[in-house]
Amino acid sequence: MPKITFIGAGSTVFAKNLMGDIFSYPELADSTLCLMDIDAQRLATSESVAHKVMSVLGVNPTLEVTTDRETALKGADYVICMIQVGGYKPATVIDFEIPRKYGLRQTIADTLGIGGIMRGLRTIPVLLDIAHDMERLCPNAMFINYVNPMCMNQWALTRGSNIRTVGLCHSVPHTAHELSHDIGVPYEDINYLVAGINHMAFYLKFENKHTGEDLYPLLHQVVADGRMPEWNLVRYEMFKRLGYFVTESSEHFSEYVPWFIKSSRPELIEEFNIPLEEYIGRCEAQIIGWNMAQAARESGQPVPESAIREALEPLVMMTRSKQWTVQGMMNYDKVERSVEYGSLIIHSMETATPRRIYGNVSNQGIISNLPQGCSVEVPCLVDANGIQPTTIGNIPPHLAALMQTNINVQALTVEAAITRKREHIYHAAMLDPHTAAELSLDQIWSMVDELIEAHGAMLPAYH
Repeated sequence: MPKITFIGAGSTVFAKNLMGDIFSYPELADSTLCLMDIDAQRLATSESVAHKVMSVLGVNPTLEVTTDRETALKGADYVICMIQVGGYKPATVIDFEIPRKYGLRQTIADTLGIGGIMRGLRTIPVLLDIAHDMERLCPNAMFINYVNPMCMNQWALTRGSNIRTVGLCHSVPHTAHELSHDIGVPYEDINYLVAGINHMAFYLKFENKHTGEDLYPLLHQVVADGRMPEWNLVRYEMFKRLGYFVTESSEHFSEYVPWFIKSSRPELIEEFNIPLEEYIGRCEAQIIGWNMAQAARESGQPVPESAIREALEPLVMMTRSKQWTVQGMMNYDKVERSVEYGSLIIHSMETATPRRIYGNVSNQGIISNLPQGCSVEVPCLVDANGIQPTTIGNIPPHLAALMQTNINVQALTVEAAITRKREHIYHAAMLDPHTAAELSLDQIWSMVDELIEAHGAMLPAYH
């Protein structure tokens, strides 16, 4: 039976979901699960949750728990990574506070923009350390990465190591579920083809699975009727302009382009319902949720929904995000199957069951009009042979051009991380669409200097 290692297992809620997914398959119930984290306290909580999941599902895998990465990786068949280098404090707070001083506002700051650049710079070296350990300790293992910034991280992994890897994100199925609700067509009746880069992939095909009917006219009708969800106005605006729907949320997408968050046009924030500093609120909510769930586990008493809502009320978050958090905290002890692809990959590779998932892989001729070697998100066949990406060919030229504005930033961030040349950090920030739309060159360079200094030992030395 396979050894499945979680790196960053102290991300308890996410780890719990993946454990529930994996052990819901009888063929994987006797696997070895190794939980690894550098935070012993959070690791102990995840160990307790693992026993709860095993009890609920009636399975008895071999469970190993360690703070030593080499022990966790030795002999692993699958390595699932869910780390956050630098944590919410100080790293995420730094990513928001220093740009704010320069008048640069962000929503999520984990994928692109100056926040995504800095997150990539502190994450890539750690991922490469893990990958190099894998080359020694489990060279045939599959590295399943859930860590953002996805494109930068996957690009660096394929450039800087020889391991097998795929990056996973749930934005494709989540968006498809949202669109099915908007047009009133059951998700099970929809067939779609998505391709692009993570968080900026598009539904190239969106049709009725049974009849082949194009469902895009129904989305255009949603616009015509003014029925767009208030939390999704940015994406529907881009749909009107581009003719294709993008996979990632409006709060994310608004900071990947230069058109929505503008100090010279503050009315756009209200017009498109853009939740500035949304991620700060989400992180604070996760901390509150963690503490309340811990107290509930220790007392054996469930947390009242009213208490959760009261605790979250002061936080700056979208109403939708608050509702998600309430639901998650109410279900903290339940074991239910998630939409994550991780368990599907493991099950397919172990049992030779063919499946299609959406994965982030190196562009080796997969999308012809995007740069060779960049990270692309495409449908992939998974079976006993591993991950096999689908060749897409050319995508619509205006979509490729829009993606290229983001790929430029990804490429220069990876270049900086691999070569340790400080100049490329400035270059990445200069070419970032949102940053360039707001700041002068002098401001950009000064902001980068401040961010590097504030990160301190979280970054390697640059020259």
